[in-house]
Amino acid sequence: MDRSRPLTFHFDGVQHQGYAGDTLASALLANGVHQVGTSIKYGRPRGIAAAGVEEPNALVQIEAPFPEPMLTATTVPLSDGLRASGLCGRGRLAAEADPARYDTMHAHCDVLVVGAGPAGLAAARQAARTGARVIVADSDTEFGGSLLGAPEEFDGAPALDWVHRVTEELRGSDEARLLPNTTVFGLYEDNYVVAVEKRTGGGSRQRIWRIRARELVLATGAHERPLVFADNDRPGTMLAGAARTYLNRHGVLVGSRAVVFTTNDSAYSAAIELHDAGVDIACIAEVRETAPVHWAARCAERGIRILTSQAVVGTSGVEHVTAAHLAALGEPNQYRSEECDLLLVSGGWNPAVHLHSQARAGLRFAADLGAFVPVETGKPVRTVGAAAGLLTTRECLADGADAATAASERLGVAADPVPIPRTRPVPVEPGKPTWLVPGAQGWDHHFVDLARDATVADVRRATGAGMRSVEHVKRYTTIGTAHDQGKTSGTLATGVIAEILGLDLAELGTTTFRAPYAPVAFAALAGRERGDLYDPIRVTAMHDWHVEQGAPFENVGQWKRPWYYPHPGEDMASAVLRECRAVREGVGIQDVSTLGKIDVQGPDAAEFLDRVYTNMMSTLKVGRIRYGLMCKADGMVFDDGTVIRIAADRYLITTTSGGAAAVLEWLEEWLQTEWPDLRVHLTSVTEQWATVALVGPKSRAVLARVAPELAVDNDSFPFMSWQDAAVAGLRARVCRISFSGELAYEINVPRWHGLALWEALVAAGEPEGITPYGTETMHVLRAEKGFPIVGQDTDGTVTPHDLGMSWAVSKKKPDFIGKRSFSRADTAREDRKHFVGLLPQDPDLVLDEGAQLVEAAELPAPPVPMLGHVTSSYRSAVLERGFALALLENGRNRIGECVYSPVGDRLVPVTVTEPVFYDKEGARRDG
Repeated sequence: MDRSRPLTFHFDGVQHQGYAGDTLASALLANGVHQVGTSIKYGRPRGIAAAGVEEPNALVQIEAPFPEPMLTATTVPLSDGLRASGLCGRGRLAAEADPARYDTMHAHCDVLVVGAGPAGLAAARQAARTGARVIVADSDTEFGGSLLGAPEEFDGAPALDWVHRVTEELRGSDEARLLPNTTVFGLYEDNYVVAVEKRTGGGSRQRIWRIRARELVLATGAHERPLVFADNDRPGTMLAGAARTYLNRHGVLVGSRAVVFTTNDSAYSAAIELHDAGVDIACIAEVRETAPVHWAARCAERGIRILTSQAVVGTSGVEHVTAAHLAALGEPNQYRSEECDLLLVSGGWNPAVHLHSQARAGLRFAADLGAFVPVETGKPVRTVGAAAGLLTTRECLADGADAATAASERLGVAADPVPIPRTRPVPVEPGKPTWLVPGAQGWDHHFVDLARDATVADVRRATGAGMRSVEHVKRYTTIGTAHDQGKTSGTLATGVIAEILGLDLAELGTTTFRAPYAPVAFAALAGRERGDLYDPIRVTAMHDWHVEQGAPFENVGQWKRPWYYPHPGEDMASAVLRECRAVREGVGIQDVSTLGKIDVQGPDAAEFLDRVYTNMMSTLKVGRIRYGLMCKADGMVFDDGTVIRIAADRYLITTTSGGAAAVLEWLEEWLQTEWPDLRVHLTSVTEQWATVALVGPKSRAVLARVAPELAVDNDSFPFMSWQDAAVAGLRARVCRISFSGELAYEINVPRWHGLALWEALVAAGEPEGITPYGTETMHVLRAEKGFPIVGQDTDGTVTPHDLGMSWAVSKKKPDFIGKRSFSRADTAREDRKHFVGLLPQDPDLVLDEGAQLVEAAELPAPPVPMLGHVTSSYRSAVLERGFALALLENGRNRIGECVYSPVGDRLVPVTVTEPVFYDKEGARRDG
């Protein structure tokens, strides 16, 4: 707390003052504000019950500096100008875009310590002195953990002096990284840890840390457990440890007259410290038959009454507690009222075993604690301190240091143990785990989960319906499913269920602890991947040139591809027709760098490709190229492309632009899980190559001009072959491949030479009127030749045979992915949908892509049987008309017939044709 820095804030429209170091909760309590909102189900007043992430009640909506919903007032640092309002358990998202930045960091360390209380700091110091790489993460704004809210002494001096010394020592270590304000919320396989850091000042608002640790020390502390009694939800009812924290850390008295209700020793220190600060302690209701000797003596010195074998059985008050009703155990009707404005409760402590459980480590029920504690395993994860069920600071310090020593020994960097400080010994007597205190009337106001308004009556209904599992009861009642994920209600609910059913808690167990440990904003998880960065934009080496030419872009996967290149006054249709004529009559140039490229190497590369392609690749000669189809196991076309054989044990395969990642993932899945014996390595090299398609009858002349040493005649450079050569002075790989049916070359150079190659080809082609063309023209050209595009002319239900590409399915290979599915009755039937061409009887008509095809000229009554649909549709410059491709039922047997397609509110006739419309003989391929 910094009293020299006052801060102004507003809550529910009322202005208040707090100080630097306050949380919103501590500042509200200092200003006498206890009620923060109302409960989600019954609308009952709810106040601040805790002091940390375990808070079940105090949900607030932050309005400024930026709207954020569903935050707990106990974890919101106070800032100047903060505006907030209370909630009824429902928040609202901001209407405007979040201007803040969120990012992600990756880190590796030898030892990750989660929690910077006494156990965590002792572990971190011991590990750091070995020279190991250490990361310490703690969700609080400063290190110290429980010591921040307690006036303890180490070696006769304030414990916080020790905290500061250790923190400075760690900060000065070259191999230690300190992460305050950082909540570890997920622990996964192989000590992979995910945390969120809340940041102030410039830069990002929140940062996700993805950490891989060789050794993990979980010093996550414990959460104080409330008790279930009638009307235990009134504002002013608070965990005893929280009141102690507000007093010692924030200098806030949370009431003037208090009743303390406890089952264990820990509430006594809160009662004594509050008394010494000026709070009138009306009495301590102790469920045990005798009070702990040490604390009873200290209470006697102050005149604090201790009522043994007593319990709070109810409360009075409307918007705030005004009295606690006390009765002897088992006699709820014989109660007396004790006036108070503060009711402090402590039902014991639950070790924060969430991360321990996420590590798939076990738990056991410790009857003396009334809590589930970790069962250590042989994994490089150790849970220490209060999280392991230890009750004294001395035990926590020693446990943390021991864990770090053991971790260091496993790392091979052991050092002499660092002495731990001396603490004042305080005897701890066993508590009396208590879950449920009967009241004078019913169970409807005995709240088990304050966040969900779930009561003992709800639990009794669940068990009355036959439920015995805590998981089932959780889902029936919603207990433990709110923002706090049952931190105060989880073990409590198990105790209530056990009491109702007469079962052992150890038998019932706990619900499953899952990530995240605490709520995490979706914006933080997304990081910078939002807005324009939600899906990364990929551009080619020639992108700026395309922009300068005014080309609009088409999104293909993550790539920005030039759609067309309009001249002044041209619309898209005119530009595409011009580009098509240029390619068919002269020479065109296209940037095809986006094609997926995968390098396949290894002694078994040929065998591997034979298994994944429908056609044979092992017989392909070095220097040659073959078109190939891939199918999924169901026999449906998955992707297509070319296969280039570089050497006996090396191939380069190409994929569709949008399918590159999926193909690589597919191939890796088979290689790693089905055929791990094959000696093959796959590497994506899409970004390493810039590729230019030079297309048209005059393309040979342009290529010869920039590659004078390359023989480009048909005999020297046949179709579907490749050669390495110097092109425009650049080392290049030139392939004779055509996706237009024209004479064509694909020229590949390293990406950083892509623009130089492009500009050289454009300059060399000026005498021939070289024309850049985009993806729309490419689609028209390939459709004129009947070349299908996977993903546009296919939809996951199309086989190679449906496409009329049985020639690409090997009859020699014993097997390949999808082969057996071709013999399935449905896949082999003759009347499947086939890939065909369509010519509208009106030559000026261009059908809509996706339009359905029907048999009759007049629509019958619904449902109308559909024959298929249009997959591609364009206007052709060379055909001087509209044309289309389609998937049509029994299509190959309908060639020459008329079917109908809707255009507006009418059906128009279209003639079924073969899918190849232009140069059926393929004479233009060789120029």
